[in-house]
Amino acid sequence: MKIIEILKNIIPDKERVTINETVLSQHGSDLTYHRPCLPDVVVFPKNREEVSAILACANEHKIPVTPFGTGTSLEGHVIPVRGGISMDMSLMNEILEIRPQDFLARVQPGVTRNQLNQRLKSKGLFFPIDPGADTSLGGMAATNASGTSTVRYGMMRNQVLGMEVVLADGSIIKTGGMTFKSSSGYDIKSLFVGSEGTLGVITELTLKLYAVPEKIIAARAVFSDVEAAGAAAVDMIRSGLSVGRLELVDKKTIKAVNMYKDTSFPENHTLFIEFSGNMNAVQSDVEIAKEIAADYGCLSFDFEKDEKSRAKLWEARHQAVMAVAAAAPKKRIMITDVCVPISKLPDAIRFARDVIDQHGIEAAIFGHVGDGNFHVVFAVDVQEQEEVLLAKKVVDEIVHFALSNEGTCTGEHGIGLGKMKYLRQEHGDAVNIMETIKRVLDPNLILNPGKVLNIK
Repeated sequence: MKIIEILKNIIPDKERVTINETVLSQHGSDLTYHRPCLPDVVVFPKNREEVSAILACANEHKIPVTPFGTGTSLEGHVIPVRGGISMDMSLMNEILEIRPQDFLARVQPGVTRNQLNQRLKSKGLFFPIDPGADTSLGGMAATNASGTSTVRYGMMRNQVLGMEVVLADGSIIKTGGMTFKSSSGYDIKSLFVGSEGTLGVITELTLKLYAVPEKIIAARAVFSDVEAAGAAAVDMIRSGLSVGRLELVDKKTIKAVNMYKDTSFPENHTLFIEFSGNMNAVQSDVEIAKEIAADYGCLSFDFEKDEKSRAKLWEARHQAVMAVAAAAPKKRIMITDVCVPISKLPDAIRFARDVIDQHGIEAAIFGHVGDGNFHVVFAVDVQEQEEVLLAKKVVDEIVHFALSNEGTCTGEHGIGLGKMKYLRQEHGDAVNIMETIKRVLDPNLILNPGKVLNIK
């Protein structure tokens, strides 16, 4: 193919431009049920100049380009549905600068969150956004990732101070900067955060850092009723406690995690809670949380204070998706997330469980209930169309309940392939503005085509 020869002229290292079948396959699917589509070629740039040259070439020849981080996204973001180039950013993995006094770091997009936090340990700092997997920071910015710590620190959009982006025509822009706030012009930076690789390719990020809290205590609160667990979570947030994380895992997921990780957690609906901050304040908040949990029929409330035990507890939570997948090894994961106002969370969780049970389908519920966001996970046989359609019907009902209750069709997974049909229902004519922006920045529609906006 002509494009491969052109790419090899841009990138002289033969191993960084490949049509190896195994590599193509790795870049043609994600962790879920979405149908795989292979790229024509995978390219591994090492710097912004190479990214710029690749995009300029692709734009000239109208060849699709799909940015690729670690491949852990859940709505088909990295699947190159129209072929072309899969641009793997993993070799752009340098931590360029850490400024402890300014509480910021500059990184390339291939740096992972664990890689950054390992470097920050000795400085008493950390980067808080924790989606579970050891994902790339560029991918996290592209999808506006969040996770277990959102209840306290917000989403990725709240952490990105500045970025360098390469546009579809190969031009390089910088937006944002090194300050924690600015009133200077349009906030173009936030436009790229969450754009899922459809507006530009991120080549550098400036991120906000935080001091490690003085005291951290993790706890497990076990309930016999999933709605009661959700209501207790809402009350804990309403009480103004120093909650760093607040997660709900239903009993089906706990059972799967116990089998997968050989743990022995009580197999019932569980709140995983982390308190962090001043020592005295944390201790007081733990007692208040215990009282709130008791008011909702809490069966047990246990603590983990040392770092190793806390890490084991949160690893169990983070392994929930993989545990559900392992329980059905011949099936693929279908996972949806929605977010509602926190006061409506208990009703949304109850509705989700009722719909799941009414349709007689196996599914697990868990999520970041401290911010109104929860997930529903199904294991489906992609060869059985009726099974896939039934799961999609359940997802549809859960999403529509969220939208009719002032919520959103996705709190953190993004639109990708799986949620495009809900975008206009949620945003109305604002989608027209999104399409206009897309056409201005990417007139040839080469950047991650077929995602977010259904433009052809």
